[in-house]
Amino acid sequence: MPRAGVGYDCVHSAVDDHSRWPTARSTPTRRPTPAPGILRRAAAFFATRGIGRIERVLTDNAWPYRKSSAWKQALASLGATGKLTRAYRPQTNGKVEHFNRTPLDEWAHLRPHTSNTERTPALDNFPHTYNHHRCHTALGGKPPISRVNNPAGQDT
Repeated sequence: MPRAGVGYDCVHSAVDDHSRWPTARSTPTRRPTPAPGILRRAAAFFATRGIGRIERVLTDNAWPYRKSSAWKQALASLGATGKLTRAYRPQTNGKVEHFNRTPLDEWAHLRPHTSNTERTPALDNFPHTYNHHRCHTALGGKPPISRVNNPAGQDT
């Protein structure tokens, strides 16, 4: 785990397996406290996009996902189960690993930021471009919005 300090944050990412629709949240810590809240916010975010049911949540093997009772309660409240990636096998978590590289290139390192306070709010703007305008080869050159059931304003 990287040392905490100036310029270090932990970005928690979630990606819907079918649509490739991601959400990400930056926090200044990897302690277990934020993980359940981040899961609940991700579920609420996905629900507003027409992704209402979460069956499984695949995570890395960090302590908050293996041992935290608050994490297990958050999963249960969603009716979901937890699944851990295989250790030292980033391929298991390929969609999130690939998504994590994208904001680094297209958000965090796109331009120099004078402070973490300046950089962090820019993450809020990144998902719109990624989900609505960025083409994905895994989706036949279409953006994730093309795979979401009944996206807002497009009910038929």
